[in-house]
Amino acid sequence: MGRKIGFSLLYRDMWQSSGKYMPRKDQLEKVAPAIIDMGCFDRVETNGGGFEQINLLFGENPNEAVRAWTKPFNEAGIQTHMLERALNGIRMSPVPADVRKLMFKVKKQQGTDIARSFDGLNDPRNIIDSIKYARDGGMISQAAMSLTYSEVHTVDYYIDLADQLIKAGADEICLKDMAGIARPAWLGKIVRGIRKKYKDVPIEYHGHSGPGFSVATTLEAARAGVDYIDVAMEPLSWGTGHADLLTIQAMLKDDGFEVPDVNMKAYMQVRKLTQEFIDDFLGYYINSKNRQMNSLLIGPGLPGGMMGSLMADLENNLASLNKWKAKHNQPELSQDDLLIRLFEEVEYIWPKLGYPPLVTPFSQYVKNLALMNVLQMEKGKDRWSMIADNIWDMILGKSGQVPGKLAPEIIELAKSEGKEFFTGHPQEPYPDALDDFRKEMDENGWDYGKDDEELMELAMHPEQYRNYKSGNAKDDFEADLAEKKAAFEKRPKEDVNVEHECGCASSKMHVNVNGEDFEVTVSCDENGASDAEKTASEKGSESLKSKTGEPVISPLEGRFYYTKESGEAPIKEGDKVNEGDIVGYVEAMKTYNAVRFDRAGTITKILKENGSEVEEDDELVILQ
Repeated sequence: MGRKIGFSLLYRDMWQSSGKYMPRKDQLEKVAPAIIDMGCFDRVETNGGGFEQINLLFGENPNEAVRAWTKPFNEAGIQTHMLERALNGIRMSPVPADVRKLMFKVKKQQGTDIARSFDGLNDPRNIIDSIKYARDGGMISQAAMSLTYSEVHTVDYYIDLADQLIKAGADEICLKDMAGIARPAWLGKIVRGIRKKYKDVPIEYHGHSGPGFSVATTLEAARAGVDYIDVAMEPLSWGTGHADLLTIQAMLKDDGFEVPDVNMKAYMQVRKLTQEFIDDFLGYYINSKNRQMNSLLIGPGLPGGMMGSLMADLENNLASLNKWKAKHNQPELSQDDLLIRLFEEVEYIWPKLGYPPLVTPFSQYVKNLALMNVLQMEKGKDRWSMIADNIWDMILGKSGQVPGKLAPEIIELAKSEGKEFFTGHPQEPYPDALDDFRKEMDENGWDYGKDDEELMELAMHPEQYRNYKSGNAKDDFEADLAEKKAAFEKRPKEDVNVEHECGCASSKMHVNVNGEDFEVTVSCDENGASDAEKTASEKGSESLKSKTGEPVISPLEGRFYYTKESGEAPIKEGDKVNEGDIVGYVEAMKTYNAVRFDRAGTITKILKENGSEVEEDDELVILQ
């Protein structure tokens, strides 16, 4: 029998790579025993980046979910692992050091064994901090290298990076092939180079199946010396997800490796339960195209975990763009048109941005910037005319050092906007903040939770946690789900044409709501004005009464927040502001876009609540 290979089930990442949401706590508890009964997993991925924000968006306590989910695997002797983003912890933006340190301690107490730490730029300074914090918190430190394929990401580059991380104390190495673009021979050379120097350090391969390389790459990685392979399973394997357990197990067994047998009865039970969760509600957030493999992804190299939400983002942005095009008598774009233009723009701007590895959050930043460029150019505006604050931080070096060189036009753009490049340690601009969050919890009478886990959650996800505590998150999710379900239902259309006392016959109109056509009737009042005209008139009158100034509008669709960081003061009515001051932030596609006042004045009315959904051109505040 050949060398032993262990399997790790990516049950969390399976969902994130397919759609927007992951199962609730009760669903996770239901499926865990069947996963254990499969008898073939050494490890299971149980939490990490994105996972806990989803719980908060449900209106569900993420700490209770993690404890309940890890418990059965701990008891069965199956190792659990989480994904964390180094400087960004388990969110999309940088995290103060004291919050990062607390996170590892909390996760260990919640039952998570291994911290898989990666930095989106492969900046060793950020990963080495996580290695130290994880080990101090009692966790196994697995340092992940984000694999991407470019002229600067060579075999020697990755062997050298692994050498730095292991010397800094990493217990294990993960080869994070988040876009599935690692060519088999290329990755084999990397693994052999690491293994030649470090014979006993465990190496794990994590690959997505999107562009089609992953099965061949898995075999080559196993032959080169990896110890663990991450896998998915039906009905969420393949596509933008990961290769299926059954395929990988059969292939490696045939090649002479020692691999565990799979309890097929239990496999089918997990498959059945997963399908039940899809049918229950999660399927409303899974685009069917995410179940397909796509060789076009080889070029832009966008990761599977991001592709899960990309189609939803495209759908929303396409609707907004086509609304604008209809208003300006221009032909609409199809989703495929927009997708191809996006892929082409990613390939164009990626080298200009210094080849940041296309992994969270920088894959989102590159994709978002590419999408904004496409949308702006479609409207006749210039490329680079809208760059979110998070993206500027990446360009300026505040998140770490990009591997390649920035294009001269990007450097000139930064200078023209008065931006300064940062060369210090990426953690420096983000001072400790736990005391501020302790104060907030005390003022609200909130419990810190076991092992300060609720304090950690607030500090890690401030806006989402506040919305969870207020109940707004649950209400918003349930409303969104109801809307999704309604869009899937077929509704009967009735023809009604009733003569009214005023002598005005009602007329029929076709109205499109969320992509579905409805036929409605419009009646008149005693003066002959239609209900629609009357409502519009009344609304216009109300609007005029409430406005004493000019509106500041949202430049894009998303969720509007008054602040981004705990130290910022939110706007309030009566504030005197200057041109360039920040109104607030629109969170779109996981990045925060600052909205600024284009003139000085006084805020007479705030029209949108903190955390509310906004569309492009929605009025946010009135400025006099």
